Amino acid sequence: MIPKHAQFIAAIKEKKKVSVRFYSHADGGVVDRICAPMSYGAGELHDGLNRYWLWDYASAPESRTLGLVPQQIVDLQVLGELFDPTEFTTKPSLVSVTPAGGSPAAIAVPPAVRQVIKL
Repeated sequence: MIPKHAQFIAAIKEKKKVSVRFYSHADGGVVDRICAPMSYGAGELHDGLNRYWLWDYASAPESRTLGLVPQQIVDLQVLGELFDPTEFTTKPSLVSVTPAGGSPAAIAVPPAVRQVIKL
């Protein structure tokens, strides 16, 4: 755990954004991000490591979730700005579809499906 683990957990409960400085493997150096803290624990990865899970507002929409092991985190500061947990989900888009011989209809298509069928 990081030295500011208690502040991270409090930020989740109080729905406060955090400023996190961490070592990014992808960037090959230390980066700063404004994030919403989501949880601490194993999460989606099954490698036995607990991670600090954050919603990264600066990342591309399809990869906004950050899972950082404690050794990656250089510093964490709780900010006064609040976040809304509903930001963590991506809403489906309405797409107009005309079935063969039918009338046009609007259907909701989740982002993952849109990517697969390239809408």
